[in-house]
Amino acid sequence: MIPYGRQDITEEDEQAVIAVLRSDFLTQGPQVPAFEGAIAQYVNAKHAIAVNSATSALHIACMALNLGKGDVLWTVPNSFVASANVGLYCGATVDFVDITPDTYVMCPDKLEAKLKKANTEGKLPKVIVPVHFAGQSCDMRRIGSLAVRYGIKVIEDASHAIGARYLGALVGNCAYSDIAVFSFHPVKIITTAEGGMATTQNAELAHRMELSRSHGVTRDADLMQNESEGGWYYEQVAFGYNYRMTELQAALGLSQMSRLDQFVARRNALAQRYDLLLQGLDVKTPAQASDSYSSYHLYPIQVDDRARVFAELRENGIGVNVHYIPIHRQPFYAAMGFHKGDFPVAENYYDNAISIPLYAGLSDADQDTVIEKLGHATRG
Repeated sequence: MIPYGRQDITEEDEQAVIAVLRSDFLTQGPQVPAFEGAIAQYVNAKHAIAVNSATSALHIACMALNLGKGDVLWTVPNSFVASANVGLYCGATVDFVDITPDTYVMCPDKLEAKLKKANTEGKLPKVIVPVHFAGQSCDMRRIGSLAVRYGIKVIEDASHAIGARYLGALVGNCAYSDIAVFSFHPVKIITTAEGGMATTQNAELAHRMELSRSHGVTRDADLMQNESEGGWYYEQVAFGYNYRMTELQAALGLSQMSRLDQFVARRNALAQRYDLLLQGLDVKTPAQASDSYSSYHLYPIQVDDRARVFAELRENGIGVNVHYIPIHRQPFYAAMGFHKGDFPVAENYYDNAISIPLYAGLSDADQDTVIEKLGHATRG
């Protein structure tokens, strides 16, 4: 089976993890801050906060922005459910903005229209979460401008997009947002097995996220309300969770960082090869915006008779997948009052979407096999 995505682990990665296993620290040691520093330096952000998943990173980002009961979070239907669920974690309500028909990210025109209406009705969101789908950035300059105009906070869900660029700068520098979030799941660009990272230029937001990821507990005397009672003393000064990243995960991520640009370059080469070799097939390939350089986490195509094509590809050893079932179509969200037809562009995309294999270790020969099997399946 040729999977749609997979990790790329070298002996150097293995040795980095083994070194931690033989060290004094399996958690809360030097590897996590080293990994945070590497990410912050790479994306040109002042602060990076490592956690155990991108979902956790999104959650503490919402907490840092004081999202709570009575507030509203907007994201897109074309994402994994975590992009919306984190709003519910904070007691807020959730709504969606439809996507563009070509790049499948938050549509700034639809966002602007929805903000105008919400402003008139006194129902503006507190936070919006644009999702950089498949590795390609949203139009963050325009989204950021709208957010400033309406006084809204922005979290970039860049789970798919480490190593991507927008307007020439690396995604994660938060030029048009308050916080950006990356994922290090095994099928992403680099991996820590499970793990996530939030980046920001704002020291106060970073401080809040650092507290939230570790029970709201501190040993920093400057943050305590009372005088220390001794070397053992700590205080809980905020509400938080156990979202810490382990030293093992951080060591793996730090090792993988040395190959991040190589991974992204290979993914782009494979995507360009797909673009060329799929021209003769009855498929729609993903568009790329001229202002973006995608990290190509996914290569989503559009096909007719998706269910049949999907089944045939799976039967022939091609591990395709679908990204994503629109969040508002999930039974949990339907019970909140969302309906089929509410966000037609995302729904139309989903009805025909298949993600075909794309990962740094995919060989040209395996890619040729994918194209051959896809050609046979689409011809019926």
